[in-house]
Amino acid sequence: MGALATFTAVVPLEWGDVNIIHTTDTHGWLLGHQKTSFPEPNYSGDLGDFASFVSHMKQIALEKDVDLLLIDSGDLHDGKQGMPNVRLLWTGTGLSDGFPPGGVDGHETNKFLAMLPYDVMAIVRNNHEMSPFANTLDMHVNFAPKLNGRYLTSNVNITVPDAHGNAVSVPVGSRFAKFKTKKGREVTALGVLFSFTGFAQNTTVQPVADLVKESWFKEVIQEEPDFFLLVGHMPVQRDDWPLVFNAAVRAVHPTTPILILGGHTHIRDCVQLDGRSMSLESGRYMETVQNLIGREAQNITFSRRYLDPNRVTYEFHAQQRNATFDTLQGKSITNGLLQLAQNFDLNFLFGTAPQDFTLSRDPFPSNGSLLTLFSTEAMPFSLTINNTRANIPKIMITNSGSQRFDILKGPFTKNDQFTASPFSDAFVFIPSVPSAIANKVLPALNDAGADERKRSLFEKRERLAYERGYVDFVYRRWLEEMDRRHGLERRAVNNLTLGYVTTDACPGIGDDSIHAPLPFFPSPDFIGSNPPNVTDDTPIDLVFVDFIEDQLIEILNSVQSDKVFSSVDVQSYTDVLGNQVLGLFAQHAWN
Repeated sequence: MGALATFTAVVPLEWGDVNIIHTTDTHGWLLGHQKTSFPEPNYSGDLGDFASFVSHMKQIALEKDVDLLLIDSGDLHDGKQGMPNVRLLWTGTGLSDGFPPGGVDGHETNKFLAMLPYDVMAIVRNNHEMSPFANTLDMHVNFAPKLNGRYLTSNVNITVPDAHGNAVSVPVGSRFAKFKTKKGREVTALGVLFSFTGFAQNTTVQPVADLVKESWFKEVIQEEPDFFLLVGHMPVQRDDWPLVFNAAVRAVHPTTPILILGGHTHIRDCVQLDGRSMSLESGRYMETVQNLIGREAQNITFSRRYLDPNRVTYEFHAQQRNATFDTLQGKSITNGLLQLAQNFDLNFLFGTAPQDFTLSRDPFPSNGSLLTLFSTEAMPFSLTINNTRANIPKIMITNSGSQRFDILKGPFTKNDQFTASPFSDAFVFIPSVPSAIANKVLPALNDAGADERKRSLFEKRERLAYERGYVDFVYRRWLEEMDRRHGLERRAVNNLTLGYVTTDACPGIGDDSIHAPLPFFPSPDFIGSNPPNVTDDTPIDLVFVDFIEDQLIEILNSVQSDKVFSSVDVQSYTDVLGNQVLGLFAQHAWN
């Protein structure tokens, strides 16, 4: 496991009449962050530690005679799809997505998540719980029933055979849930997914604007509960929550408390749509556990706390010592996950990384940039192993979104390879491209043209990307703004470790522990190897990942007029896939 986390909070958690522990976008990071480079130790708690924490907090809630709910709003695991010219952000781990051939994303890790006493969970979209179809079917058949009607998919359906073999479209989980808390409070819960367009065949997502017009929806919200619980994989700002909040619930119940728990953009965020509601988003990758506190009074009040998930944090707030913290269930979950990692051979050691290589904390190009390492060292080595074209001059190009997480100093394992570079993309090439022409392709890929056209294309790309579920640009802007606001000042304070410094739209300071923000440097959409030292007219191999084939051919045709290139000119370059490049390089360079 990683180094001990630092812990600077000195204020115990507040308790209200209704309290919620919230997780979202865990993406398979159930063994915690195990590296010693900060901020990883701050997120080093595993799912077993979290289970023990929840158990102790449930006991404290009983002693205080208050309600405590456990909620998750989606992205339990990951898949292996992408979109041209968009850097993807969410990343699974080998635990949830590195299974041997024939498995289903998240099937094994879901068994451990089901052991926790979640009161409500919501579905996600795309290449996670909803794509490929096998993932959705697994959630429908094997996972949803374990939540006893609390796995909510208000606007998400799956098409399956009925008892007579006829194809029918049914909710993946349940459309809604009405239940009582331990203190007898009536709750109406809905699970809403944003109007996603990239769902798999035989699954459907109803637009939110249509959902709120459904007769069943209007009937469900007609009866007033003690509070509405709206859970969904949708960011709490800049999306469709106001449609559900204003046009639907508030139109019928002007003063009923409403709690919204969202996700998807991987940031810590909070907003209040009115004085009797609170909307929260709780980060990513088990780097944040959210605590929401609601107090019933003449004027209802809310507060929130963003916790760094590590044992030091958990023990402090659960009022436990290291010797008393672990529960039997928590230890069982930890041991089970460790065994699963062993079953999947995730601890296989490729080599030992001599330093940190990061995606955005180091400038590109630089010696600390993972994108520089991948493009100028790892690709040129790994793609030419046992390759008959190894001695032919070449340029190698890939999209920067192929790299998904930092490589940190220390052991570089099969699991690290998966989290850093999970895509099994193939590498192809076009032979005999004049060096002067080939050298123009990478700059042209990263340049959309004149400023006005560039802005227009950028906005269109972001809109289309968002509709298909890709939100890296939101998270990166959040990191950039965090660094701009607080970076130099906070990093000058010696006793602060790197981490999140949250500025949201809710009153007060939300972060439980005080950190200095991570440095942030922008990077291009496409990266490439160093050009060969040859004359302009020398024919070279133009090597690229097949994921960007259409876009690259279009660019190649735009930078020259001697020949019209097409997919007919594209050939296979190597049997080495994108998710093998770093492992092969590490075996060579880091042993």
